[in-house]
Order: sequence, then C-alpha cells, then structure tokens
Amino acid sequence: MEYWQNIYSNFDPVAFSLGSISVHWYGIMYALALLSAIMIAKWFIKKDKLPISNDLFDSYIWWAEIGVILGARIGYILFYDPNTMYYLTNPWQIFNPFVDGTFTGISGMSYHGAFIGFILASYLFCKKNKVSFWFLTDIAVLGISAAYVFGRIGNFFNQELVGRVTDVPWGIYVGNTLRHPSQLYEAILEGLVVFAILAYFRKRKSFDGQLALMYGILYSAMRITAEFFRQPDVQLGFLYSDWLTMGILQSMGVLLICLATFFYISKRSKLKNN
Repeated sequence: MEYWQNIYSNFDPVAFSLGSISVHWYGIMYALALLSAIMIAKWFIKKDKLPISNDLFDSYIWWAEIGVILGARIGYILFYDPNTMYYLTNPWQIFNPFVDGTFTGISGMSYHGAFIGFILASYLFCKKNKVSFWFLTDIAVLGISAAYVFGRIGNFFNQELVGRVTDVPWGIYVGNTLRHPSQLYEAILEGLVVFAILAYFRKRKSFDGQLALMYGILYSAMRITAEFFRQPDVQLGFLYSDWLTMGILQSMGVLLICLATFFYISKRSKLKNN
C-alpha cells in the first residue's frame, strides 16, 4: 500500500524518448483508446450482424475522430484555458505543439468539447451519406464508452486531473498531499460501468438512438458523481459554493438534454408502433 500511495514518486510519465521528443504514457493511452474504440465497435457490428458496410464505417471513423479532436481542443480553449482570448486572436496556435521552438505536445482537452465535436461530425457524415444518425451513434457509443477507460488511465499516468484531499487508505500522494485517485474512479464509473449497461441493452433497445441517449445520460450521471472526488481545475475553482464545478455544470446540461430527447423519441416511437 505504501508503494501505491507513493506511485507518483516511483513512476515516470514518459514512456520513452525519440531523440528530443518524449513519448508520454498519456499519449500511448489515448492512442489505445482510439484503436480500442474502433475495434470494439467493429466487433459489435460483426457479432450483431448490423446492416452497415465496413467501408462506410471506416469513413465515419475519420469524420468522428476529426470532430472529437477539434471539439476537445477548442472546447478546452473556450471553457477551461485562462488564455482564451489569445487563442481566439491567434487560432493557428491552438494546435501548435512547440513552445519557443521546443516540442511540448498539445495539452488541454475537454470531454464535453469532444462530445459536441463528435455529434456535429456524426450529423454531417450521416447527412452526406444518407445514414441514420441515431443508428450510427448507437454503434459508436459502445466503442467510445469502453475505450474511455484508457483515456482516464492516461490522465492518471500524466498526474493530472487529480482528486480531492482524502484520508482513505487507497489514496495517493500528489506532492505531500494524500488525494483520491479520481481518474481511476472515472475510468470505472464513466467507462466500465457505462459500457456494461449499454452492452446489456444493445439487443433490448426499443428505438434507434436509445443507446446513444443512454450514453449521454449515464455518462453525465457518473461524471457528476465522480466530480465530488475530483479537485476542481485550478484556473477555475468552484463556480458556486464548494460543490459546483465546470464538469458538473456541463454534465447537468447534457443530462437534461439527453433525458428530454430520450423521452420525446421514446414517446414518438410508441405512438408510431401503436
């Protein structure tokens, strides 16, 4: 337990170096997240014999990934970065991985920005290719929810998005302060738990879009729960009192929208089938 509590003192976030470029475990985990999301979604397509060609889904992957990356980075700039105006007036710097000529990589991604980017990219792809938006996103969220585990483990390895102060025996030291390993809580709650529920309901859904909307609802509920163990972003702090964070605020918005849409489509589907 002592080794676990001091894991950050015994673990190097850099996996290896290629010359002057350091490859972090964070980047490796995000690459694994992308690859696993694709493989898991394709596995369900094959297992459940879903009516979508491999070529069409491969094309969709590119659209979705571009939407996620753009949305995640721009979302961070808009919602979290203290230098928002600098980036808005110098947009070419948003994806610049160099600082004063030194490669530092690109840091700062927003989940909710990625969520918006994913929705927009999916909508545009489906409109262009005349594919059902709800049918396609029902497939995508199965892979996304499972792969999310790697993303949060990447945050843990990168020693970021740390938890709140605690005295639980499984806490880890960040500096000299014992904190919740909240990134791992999120990996379990927002990743494994959500995936297990969606996988169970995938053959029990009553309308296209049910899984996608359930994902929005479940993720938001789990994220709100996890936020009570996660230290607020230092540049923002609490937005209200000592409980409301940006993560909770955004998740509440997604939760309400997905709940309203779920009941609307569910009711319309029942009327149509009667």
